Amino acid sequence: MSTDGPDPSTPPERGPAGEAPAETGSVRAAKATARGVKGFARVTGRASRATVRTARKAAGAQGAERSGLNRLIELHAANAAGDSAFAIALAGTVFFAGATSGERGPVLLFLGLTMVPFAIVAPLIGPFLDRFSHGRRWAIGATFALRAFLCWVLAGTLDDGSPWFYVAALGVLVSSKAYGVAKAAAVPRLLPQEITLVKANGRVALAGVVGACVSGPLAGAAYWIGPEWACRYAFLVFTVGTVAAILLPGRVDSSAGEESVDAPRGSATGPRRGLPPRVAFALRANCGPRLLSGFLTMFMTFVLLTEPLDGWESKTRATLLVGLVVGAAGLGNTVGIVVASLARRINPAVMVVIALIADIVALVFATLFYGLVPLVALGLTVGLMQYLAKVSLDSTIQSGVPVRAHASAFAKGDTTLQLAWVFGGFLGVVMSYPAVNGIGLAFAAVLLTAWAVFVLRTRPKPKTARSAAATTPSGAAPRG
Repeated sequence: MSTDGPDPSTPPERGPAGEAPAETGSVRAAKATARGVKGFARVTGRASRATVRTARKAAGAQGAERSGLNRLIELHAANAAGDSAFAIALAGTVFFAGATSGERGPVLLFLGLTMVPFAIVAPLIGPFLDRFSHGRRWAIGATFALRAFLCWVLAGTLDDGSPWFYVAALGVLVSSKAYGVAKAAAVPRLLPQEITLVKANGRVALAGVVGACVSGPLAGAAYWIGPEWACRYAFLVFTVGTVAAILLPGRVDSSAGEESVDAPRGSATGPRRGLPPRVAFALRANCGPRLLSGFLTMFMTFVLLTEPLDGWESKTRATLLVGLVVGAAGLGNTVGIVVASLARRINPAVMVVIALIADIVALVFATLFYGLVPLVALGLTVGLMQYLAKVSLDSTIQSGVPVRAHASAFAKGDTTLQLAWVFGGFLGVVMSYPAVNGIGLAFAAVLLTAWAVFVLRTRPKPKTARSAAATTPSGAAPRG
């Protein structure tokens, strides 16, 4: 009777000189694979540690470690990581799917929901942070803790249609905007002497891009398991951010005597009402690029899907076409972050005007030579100029508004710019209807040109600028 395996009574074969039995090929392969995995893990671990060390060294360069700015940079990376995970978790809901649904009703609802966080930030959160005399680190940490809690709530409401879903999602959006206001007000307190405000803002924003890029794939993997797991991953990130916010340097809490930019003229809390002239000018100039960004996003999404360029008629290629144009704007924004973080010096007053004019030139070029390359160039220009204009506005607020009114000024600026984006988005939706989409870009060019003329006509006179500088407290002397 034959058997398939070796006879157990047969002694094992030995190699020369009585060596141990020879390993089979599968055993050798398994051991080699184990060694390879171990080696790969060792190399990957070393690379990860090296990457972290390099990133932390870059964050602490030029005095940032000494002043504590590096901690705020790392905190902003965590904030962007959590926000990106939240966005991925809600990718299939009305908050984000509406923006790309191809139906105008959901898009208009999306735009309306986008306005809500800023409508709350402006009248409530900004003044609250202005008057928060102690524990600003705890205020920043609270924006993380609230988002962590709400993301955990969202994880249980994504599939059951509970009304708490909308409450929790709006709460996360509002908390994110509140963090942005508080973070912008904290940067001047941690600014080292070696770098300008523009470069510091650029470095913080660049950390946000890195945080989002690192977190995106992890959140995507969690979303593949289930959207609720992406929410739970966001909960974990925001929890870590809460601790990191509380551990920020004590200088962040320096807010004695803070006031609102709307303090009555001649009052005991401040001599001026409203934003200083050069800050108001920078804000008006920023409204142009921000309006064009909202217009381009909505207008191009609808037009290129319904009337794509020649050779892009299929649904897949039309979607790719939209991605190229809108993605170019995202790439331009990233390039702007890199430019702002690396540039030795950017004149904010000049940059906001250049951004406005560059957008008009790109818009006219795309209108006259409508095609793939002009549209991609338009998207790239809009993204680049929007960021450079915004970082210039931030620097103008940080250097031109008394420290005690920073939070209020940032809240007012962010609200105004968001309203400009939403207004541009509404115009983009309206102008995308077949009856008028042929003149959409030309209409935007005329509108933006008219706005640029208005902005330049209201530019503060040199005498006014000198007067404003003379009344600015020495502690808020321009450094950006």
